[in-house]
Amino acid sequence: MQGSAVRHFDETELRVNGKLWWLHVASSEFLTDYFVHPKREQVAMTEMAVLLEFQGISVHDGWSSYAHYDCDPALCNAHHLRELRFVLERYQQPSDQMMELSIEIKAQVEQAQSEGQAALSSETLQDFEQRYHTLVTTELAANPSTEVLTETPRPNGRVKQSPAKNLLDRLHRHQSHVLAFMHDFRVPFDDNQAERDLRMMKLKQKISGGFRSETGAQIFCRIRGYPIHTQKARSRLLEALRQTFSGCPLMPALQPE
Repeated sequence: MQGSAVRHFDETELRVNGKLWWLHVASSEFLTDYFVHPKREQVAMTEMAVLLEFQGISVHDGWSSYAHYDCDPALCNAHHLRELRFVLERYQQPSDQMMELSIEIKAQVEQAQSEGQAALSSETLQDFEQRYHTLVTTELAANPSTEVLTETPRPNGRVKQSPAKNLLDRLHRHQSHVLAFMHDFRVPFDDNQAERDLRMMKLKQKISGGFRSETGAQIFCRIRGYPIHTQKARSRLLEALRQTFSGCPLMPALQPE
């Protein structure tokens, strides 16, 4: 996976021997790497080792632990759309304009790609950047930092803010990461690649309830990773499994991205 220009990262809860563990995934268009660890934070990501030497673009959901690695982040806009929908329905905030803008930019990028364009025009990029900035700053003005859920500070001294204010702060602070897909067509709009690679693992947990041991979880992840590799490499899965049990496993070809 070292040659991938863009990688997707995500993590999800996993039950191991009755305890809460975490399943981490690093994936590209052609490869998938699973890693089971009792922690969700940076210590697990460092032990996984994928992020340590990666210098490309990392697509993720904005979890703070990813910020400790020397790569260019691109944030998942599917997560932003879900949060904006929640803010609209729960707090009646006018977040529908930001949702509409995100979808409009996505459609513009897809149209440009279908027409064989390598990038959006500088005028289009500037217009989208300005509209994005105006929407966020307008909403920030309507959600001052003094408008909090409680006046009781947290142990770290910070006061808990509303979900709407937290989301706006993130969209404002990380504008370049949110709009990375607009500037670089290699970057997807969302982190669906990693989420798809985790979907089967979530289904497995719903059916079985979890794993009895760390070794069992690791073995399952290793086995599950192989058919995903073969499918991504567009190899015949049944043929790959037949050769595996015959002692001659097919190794998925590493295709350039």
